[in-house]
Amino acid sequence: MDIFERFVTLWVVIDPIGTIPVFIAVTAAMTTPERRKTALLASAVSAGVLLFFLVFGQLLIDGLGISLLSFQIAGGIVLFLFALSMIFGESKPETDKHSADIDAELPERPSPAVFPLAVPSLASPGAMLAIVLMTDNSTVPITDQAFTGAIMLAVLLVAYLCMLAAGPIIRLIGNSGAAIVSRVMGMILASVAADLVLGAMLEISKNGL
Repeated sequence: MDIFERFVTLWVVIDPIGTIPVFIAVTAAMTTPERRKTALLASAVSAGVLLFFLVFGQLLIDGLGISLLSFQIAGGIVLFLFALSMIFGESKPETDKHSADIDAELPERPSPAVFPLAVPSLASPGAMLAIVLMTDNSTVPITDQAFTGAIMLAVLLVAYLCMLAAGPIIRLIGNSGAAIVSRVMGMILASVAADLVLGAMLEISKNGL
């Protein structure tokens, strides 16, 4: 993947814009300092989760004896289904706010910065899979992996800034605008996922597993 493709893929699966309505919903009763603290903690936790998959994801695959091409096909299919849910199902803001509403009914609930903001809103299953696929130790040099990590952190920084500016942004585009952006991102992610599957199948047809 080139730089632009890596950036677009990570932007789509992390989806900073789609996180804004979720942030507003779960921090409605908080003061401004508490919202800032929640935004910072959510960004830090999601960065930690994704960095874990960047560093150890390949080791987990190798430990299970799974071929990277097999994982690429499976990951591409999962990303494609994830994209379909973004396009045809409830949008990310609607889904994650519903999860937050259910979680709010629990007697002892985790911090909203951890759930649903960090996981699964920012560090989504799609983001975890994407980061593993983009940092294959056998084909991607360490320098490129580090650069992918830097791009990921840059996208999370944008997400953090979006959460800090959540009020003005949501007033500008509205929940409907955020849902539209989420669906457009789903279309882009579906294309990336199809390319991953087709690329792996082409490699298998040439060289086998």
